[in-house]
Amino acid sequence: MGCRKIMTDKKILIVDYDNKSLEDLAHLFLPHKLQIIKANNGQMAYEKFQTEKPDLVILEAMLPKLHGFELAQRINKETRGAIPVIVVTGIYKGDQYRNEAIRSHGAADFFEKPFDNEKLLNSVMNLLQDEIDIGVELPSPDAVIDSITQLLEERAAKSKKKTS
Repeated sequence: MGCRKIMTDKKILIVDYDNKSLEDLAHLFLPHKLQIIKANNGQMAYEKFQTEKPDLVILEAMLPKLHGFELAQRINKETRGAIPVIVVTGIYKGDQYRNEAIRSHGAADFFEKPFDNEKLLNSVMNLLQDEIDIGVELPSPDAVIDSITQLLEERAAKSKKKTS
C-alpha cells in the first residue's frame, strides 16, 4: 500500500441496509482517520447528508425508504456533482447498471459486491484528493491580467535594450 495523506477533516457517509456490510465498510477506512457517518436506509442517509455535510458518500443501491440510485441522483443534483457518490451493490450486477449509475444517477464510481477493498479504497482516496486539489484557491482574473501585463512590459523593455 502506498503512502497516503491522512485526512482527519474528511467525512464519509456510508449507507447500507446490511449492518455487517456497513461495519465492514466503516472498518476499511479506520486506518485513514476519516470521520465515518453511518446510515442503514436511504431516508436516514439523506437526512444525515443534509446535516453532516460529508465529503463523499458510499451507498448500497438497494436501500429501504429511499432507493440508492434516487439518493445518488438527489445528492448529485443538490451539490452539482461536488460531492462524489460511490455505489457499492450486491444486487445490480453488470455494465448496464454501472453505466446507469454513472450516467443517469451521477455516481462517481460503481463497485459490485464482493469488491476489491484496495480498489475501493483507492477510488475513495483519489476522489477525496481530487476534491482537495480543486479546493486550492485560484488567483482572481485581475491578478492574472496584472501578472501577464507586467511580464509583457518586462519582455518589451528587454527587447528594446537588445535593439538599442
